[in-house]
Amino acid sequence: MTQPPPPPSQPPGPPPGGFGAPQDPPPGGFGAPAPPPQGDPAYGYPQAPATPPPGQPVPPPYGQPAPPPYGYPGQPPVQPPPGAPNQPPAYGYPTAPMHQAMPPQPGVPGAPAGPGAPGGRGKLSAQMKIVIAAAVAVALIVGSGVWYASTKGDDPATPTANSDSGTGGSDGKDDGPKAPDGAGTEKAPADPQAKVAFQIPAPVVTDTVTTAGSWLTDKTYVKSGVNEVVGYDALKGTKLWSLPLPGEICSASRHVKDNKTALVFQPSKPTPQLKYPACSEVGVIDLDAGKMLWTKSVTGASRGDRKVAWDEVTIGANTVAAGGTHGGAAWDLAGGKELWRPQENAEGCYDMGYGGGAGLVAARKCGDTDNQYVTIQNLDPVTGAPLSSYKMPTGVEYASIVSTRPLVVAADVGDTAGDGSGISDFFSLDEKTGKLKAKITADAERYAGKCRSTDVENCEKLVVGNGRLYVPTEAHEGSGEDYNRVNEIVAFDLATGKLTGQKLDSGTNTQVFPVRMDGGNLIAYKTPGYERGGQIVSVDGGTFEETVLLKTPVDRAISNAERSLAEREDMLYRDGRLYLADYFVSKPSTVVKETRYLALVFTTR
Repeated sequence: MTQPPPPPSQPPGPPPGGFGAPQDPPPGGFGAPAPPPQGDPAYGYPQAPATPPPGQPVPPPYGQPAPPPYGYPGQPPVQPPPGAPNQPPAYGYPTAPMHQAMPPQPGVPGAPAGPGAPGGRGKLSAQMKIVIAAAVAVALIVGSGVWYASTKGDDPATPTANSDSGTGGSDGKDDGPKAPDGAGTEKAPADPQAKVAFQIPAPVVTDTVTTAGSWLTDKTYVKSGVNEVVGYDALKGTKLWSLPLPGEICSASRHVKDNKTALVFQPSKPTPQLKYPACSEVGVIDLDAGKMLWTKSVTGASRGDRKVAWDEVTIGANTVAAGGTHGGAAWDLAGGKELWRPQENAEGCYDMGYGGGAGLVAARKCGDTDNQYVTIQNLDPVTGAPLSSYKMPTGVEYASIVSTRPLVVAADVGDTAGDGSGISDFFSLDEKTGKLKAKITADAERYAGKCRSTDVENCEKLVVGNGRLYVPTEAHEGSGEDYNRVNEIVAFDLATGKLTGQKLDSGTNTQVFPVRMDGGNLIAYKTPGYERGGQIVSVDGGTFEETVLLKTPVDRAISNAERSLAEREDMLYRDGRLYLADYFVSKPSTVVKETRYLALVFTTR
């Protein structure tokens, strides 16, 4: 029979891309997986030029004008010395023919001897000077061990991930580039092999229920459940407290400030008369104490005496802000004092939602149905007054805030992405002036990451830090095996919009995604692969060298659960512990026996 549509802000069911139902993990320990071999060069990504064969000059960088090939019309042919055989150019490198191999010239590594050198006669010819210069260039580059990314659009001043340019401070040395945002605090344990610390079974329900929200403090792991929020000991998983709610959770802030976070929830459970109560209540929870500090709702704007329904909520600076199709409102985090609420205006403008964190940024839609536009406003978090504004291009219906400090916005301009990611372009904005610093076009066939277009703060697998935007590439065929799906993480400079040349390979038969910043280091996650578990790695923000922090067990049932939960809620990693959780639960299958988890936690401690 026909089912009623799901309520607003509630997912109708599991999102695409899941990996199926996990099975009960077997008892006992698990062996440590072998580290993955190096992956192939990044799909569609600039590569370092290969070293030419001995005696061949170095080809010019991609995008630079190359000298005309030997014999090109209008160029005088270079004649080899008498008696020297004609030598064809190396494959792919148009160049003039080289002289016969001669003994090396003292003081010039790899340079052939010629006239004027020991064993030769007379002065160097002009052609021989060119040959020697090319050979010296090869020797210097190979000797230094540094190749620079040279694809058009890349920053040639930044070495690639494979460059041997030092450790960037990861081991205390000063011989490599440093991360602009400084050193991280996460350290590799003596043994990164993790075990399952604890798991939270999924509750049994008769319909799909939203369980959005997963947070971590120094001592408490907090997870939303069915009409409740529960706190657990962060190390042992012991239940510490349970906070019942009057209705279902609709959305939750991913931010924690002073061990507090914010929720949107329904004021009551469904009844035959009211099957879908509005998501009208905003509340702030003390995550360590397990107490609801305050709850608020508002009426106003086009709602009349009815309560305004909210689509999402966030915490920016010391302000809680909620937004939706009827506008936005904000309250003081500490006491719940109302700071602003939706207001009618002649332009038909309303705040769709807000991005939080260090700052508070609104995505504001204005105009009538046939002439709408979106403005990004950096707000004073106390008054709501715009400190700066940027009008998004024509064709943008929704916009997502990837980061507020620095300010990065994602949008699908003119619905051109075509892959459901909600991203065709990123916009790097100056939060003080509202000026566009750089527009980054993200080819949907090349780059991954996702933003739910109707939500302002709901982007996945995108991280901002070090003045850069870290983005994963789409999975593609690797090398060496019949079926080897791999990907990479690359970085865009937010000042120029260009690729920096940094690249992290996933390794064989796995994929890698950015998780969060740790100072200037990037925390990234590698999915389970063949005969190996998943991994959390720390990537040096200067050199892009990776350090393994945690390895999950090598077990099919555990890996199935891990894959499923890794595609759901934002994962949390801290001090040797990895927390994976689900943002909804659904009715169990009557066909397949399955064990499902609300949360799964790994630890190296």
